[in-house]
Formats: sequence, C-alpha cells, structure tokens
Amino acid sequence: MGQDIDTGSAHSARIYDYIIGGKDHYPADREAGDAMCREWPALPVHMRANRDFMNRAVRHLAEEAGIRQFLDIGTGIPTSPNIHEIAQSASPGARVVYVDNDPLVLRLSQGLLNSTPEGRTAYIEADMRDPASILHAPELRATLDLTQPVALTVIAIVHFMMDEDDAVGIVRRLLDPLPSGSYLAMSIGTAEFAPEEVGRVAREYAARGMPMRLRTLAEAREFFAGLDLVEPGIVQVHKWHPDGAGTEVVRDADIAMYGAVARKP
Repeated sequence: MGQDIDTGSAHSARIYDYIIGGKDHYPADREAGDAMCREWPALPVHMRANRDFMNRAVRHLAEEAGIRQFLDIGTGIPTSPNIHEIAQSASPGARVVYVDNDPLVLRLSQGLLNSTPEGRTAYIEADMRDPASILHAPELRATLDLTQPVALTVIAIVHFMMDEDDAVGIVRRLLDPLPSGSYLAMSIGTAEFAPEEVGRVAREYAARGMPMRLRTLAEAREFFAGLDLVEPGIVQVHKWHPDGAGTEVVRDADIAMYGAVARKP
C-alpha cells in the first residue's frame, strides 16, 4: 500500500481538505490551515472557487465537448462530486484515471473507484514529476483508449512545482501522447491579485516544507502554448463559465488561481 502516512507533518492535500470542510486531516493539517486562514481570511473562498472551477470544467468537457475519458493528475483527497461522478452523470460510460502520490489518497481511493457499471475508473500511485510512470502504467492503458480524445486535468498542483521541476515540460509530456481533440484543463496559482496576503500564505506553506511557485498570467500562458483556448481564455477561476450556483459573493482579490481549458489541435 505504498509508504506510511506522516500524520505529524502538514500535507497540502489534507490542508485543502480541512479548509474546504472535509474530514480526512490531522492536527498538523488543522494547525497549518488555521494559521494560513489567519494570514488570508479569504483562503476558504479561494479554495472553494478552485473546486467549483474543476467541477464546471469537467461538466463542460463532458457535456459540451463530448469528452468521455479523463486523466486527473494530483487528484487529492476524494471529495464528492469527484470527476467521474460529474463525467458519468453526462455520459455513464465515461472513464477516469486518477493519479496521486499521497499515501492517504491511496488509502481513501475507494471513493474514487465507485464507477457506473458502464464506465470505469482507476487509480495510479505515481508522482507527476515522472510522467513516464503514469503514461506506461498498466492501469492507464487498461482504462483509457489513447487513440480517442482524453481530457488531462491538472488542478491546483503546479504551484507546488519549482522551476527546476519544469512544470510546463511535465504537462507537455503528459499531453504529447494524447490525440488531437484532447483537452487540457488547469488551475494555476498566482499572487497577482492579492500579493501580500498570498505571499504570507506561501510563507506558511514554505515553513512546513512545501515551497510554492506562484505564476504570472504570462507564465500561466506557457502551459497552453500551441493549444486552442476555450473562451474566455485564461481567467481567474471564478470567472471561467460561472453558473450562478455559488451563494457567496467572490471578489477578485479573494482568488489566487488562474483557470483555463484548451483543446489540442
């Protein structure tokens, strides 16, 4: 079952789970989340907006773009609705492969595997810094047909990748084997709208061994080079196809994430 779970140190996926109201976290995660929210009280609004963006992007891909296959990188702790639940509500035969390297996500991955009978889900324990380990995993090859379009979803993960990790190159290597008509959906951390507050949150993460690389709009564009952006392009996540479902008023200064969906020509 992979490595042991380090419950004494805060973990980004568990902090996120705690702040958005989940139940799979430990005291170190709660301490970290509380400290971060003191530095930036809008952090829960920002994290919920990111989750809502993912849901809308997947719904758009399944309902409007007709995508039936999804490869989700950096899945995090299962929180319903998960990607397969959204995709399979549009098309019961949709197939999803989830990828994460957190042993707690592996332990909880049964929540990611409750597929419809017509569809299929799989879970791969792998690190996105090693794209080959994902692309050559037997679970991926048994679940997805790479001759047909696939949506690659990379949500709220690349801000934990430093320059030496080459996040743009890694996303490109994951996208390269996917056929024409595939899509990339991403959310990308930025400090452009609340630099002081987000900078303080980033320092809290860094102090716990999780340094962050926040990106400008120009740097976010690099991930989508050569792809056809779906309107309205790269925008703050709450501005991408808003559906009016949210009850809270979201200010631009409360969102530190760009989001976009783009088609591979």
